[in-house]
Amino acid sequence: MRRPQAGAGAQPRVWPEQPPQRSSRSSRSRRPRTPYVAGVVILVVAAVALTLTALRPGSSSSSSAGGSAAGALPVRDASYLGVYAMGTPASYQSVTAFSRAAGRSPNLAGYYGGWDEPFKTGFAQTARQHGAATIVQINPTLASLADIAAGHQDAYLRTFAAAVRSFGGPVVIGFAHEMNAYWYAWGYGRTPPAVFIAAWRHLVTLFRQQHVTNVTWLWTVQADEKGTGPVASWWPGASYVTWVGIDGYYYRPSDTFFSVFGATIAQVRMFTGQPILLSETSVGPAAGQAAKIPGLFAGMRQYGTLGLVWFDIPQNDGLYHQDWHLEDNPATVSAFRRAAAGMQLASPSGG
Repeated sequence: MRRPQAGAGAQPRVWPEQPPQRSSRSSRSRRPRTPYVAGVVILVVAAVALTLTALRPGSSSSSSAGGSAAGALPVRDASYLGVYAMGTPASYQSVTAFSRAAGRSPNLAGYYGGWDEPFKTGFAQTARQHGAATIVQINPTLASLADIAAGHQDAYLRTFAAAVRSFGGPVVIGFAHEMNAYWYAWGYGRTPPAVFIAAWRHLVTLFRQQHVTNVTWLWTVQADEKGTGPVASWWPGASYVTWVGIDGYYYRPSDTFFSVFGATIAQVRMFTGQPILLSETSVGPAAGQAAKIPGLFAGMRQYGTLGLVWFDIPQNDGLYHQDWHLEDNPATVSAFRRAAAGMQLASPSGG
């Protein structure tokens, strides 16, 4: 994920868990895609064509097995436009600025939460007033997955669950995201997939025991690239997942929807028909934002995904940390407005 380089307001945020530094890249760098990925994508394209039709859920107003009826979000292709914006969750102003630039009000408004941070009820209430559900990625920055699975972090989780239940509106929750990649302590090569699965199941079970019925569980993986593991290894089971999230970015002019997301969608469709959300994505200036945005939206529709969540935070630190900020380029704004104009956005309250 393109970790924000600034937190609330303009103050830099230091995350407790940072991946190791790598030569000329920043601490949140990604390895470039190599020809082997293209080969994998070519091999799986037939699987995409066959399984998308067979496994993709149809349009529905109910959540799938991992969710709760009271908090169910509508399930319909190309019906969600979300954003991660600078300064959230302390402020909603940047989400409003994105709305003006995009010509649409997002129906998903996101933020990232470190461990021991409370649920941001004020942000969720503001998002709800603007017609958006809150999407929060809870990252175990101060706790190991083994401790979470063993119940040693239950006091914090019960407090968080109680706050979500008290809020009452729909909330999309991801946990220990991008675990199939190598850059987090909970990720590939650093924590066994079985431990992640145990922690994920424990989290979902605890929320259910606390009678939290307004959560959509978003199991979030990194789009396939060199250095990532097979996504199926971390699958906790359909009864513990509502939606599948895939994070992926356009870094270069050669990047396309197929090269960024194709292989991962094919892998996911091998083991589940759960709805897929492009849970964190953006197009960098080096890739050609205005030229590539139409293809991002077209692929989102063609592959039958729920929609996309745009990472709208400028980073300006090399190829893997570009200026993802939509509002900084008039041509990009125009391209985004045209692409988003045709979306029929779902109402988080149902419809």
